[in-house]
Amino acid sequence: MSPFRGSAPFTENWKHFRFERQDFVATLTFDRPAKLNALTFDTYADLRDLLTELPQRDDTRVLLLRGEGRAFCSGGDVDEIIGATLAMRPDELLAFTRMTGDVVKAMRECPVPIVAAVHGTAAGAGSVLALAADFRVVARSAQFAFLFTRVGLAGADMGAAYLLPRLVGLGRATELLMLGDALPAEDANRYGLVSELVEDDSLDEAAHALARRLADGPTQAYALTKALLSRELDMGLSGALELEAVTQALLMNGADYREFHAAFTEKRPPQWQGR
Repeated sequence: MSPFRGSAPFTENWKHFRFERQDFVATLTFDRPAKLNALTFDTYADLRDLLTELPQRDDTRVLLLRGEGRAFCSGGDVDEIIGATLAMRPDELLAFTRMTGDVVKAMRECPVPIVAAVHGTAAGAGSVLALAADFRVVARSAQFAFLFTRVGLAGADMGAAYLLPRLVGLGRATELLMLGDALPAEDANRYGLVSELVEDDSLDEAAHALARRLADGPTQAYALTKALLSRELDMGLSGALELEAVTQALLMNGADYREFHAAFTEKRPPQWQGR
């Protein structure tokens, strides 16, 4: 997306998850099925770096997150993270917790739309990664669980106490984050956590269809819409209206706005350019 590049090359091979790109759709697969795709320190670091890099690329218009096997992501690995943190110094612990927050911050600030295809377990950090996505296509087998209090930590982790109330309301967010109980897909859909609820055997098809729609659409308009949604959460009405007015004025000078008018006049589908 950015025309400005420094000397550092793009990363083409990621060691701690499977990553593929085809026709502007990037697919990231958590690939530790024997451990329900539990996260490690290295997985977090690769996620942070990938999300920082994506806005600089011109070959990715949407990111799809999915999990291999029986789960989306079961959160932090009990042995490789929880066990390891018991021996860490305070400065090391803070570096780790800040890194997990950096992942969520990068997800919300990344102009590329992010779709999470959720099935089976989405627990702890896995549930927050799904929460931080722009869209959640959820299979009926899915269960969300914000488990942080179950391990003796605050339920407010990785931005969960910021993001979750904005989707499901303060009362339900309090229940989910304090008690850490599992939330089945049907209830998650009723709460407003789900973008699309599908049968398990339709999950991949539905998630890829949404990703394809986003990749083929007016990507600049999508990117700025995402930015406005994030920024306006913490703004007053006057500031929000001014930000929207400036954004619309900029986009009215764009190629996609002109393309819509041409397509409408010529009675054909628009050919979006993302500019």
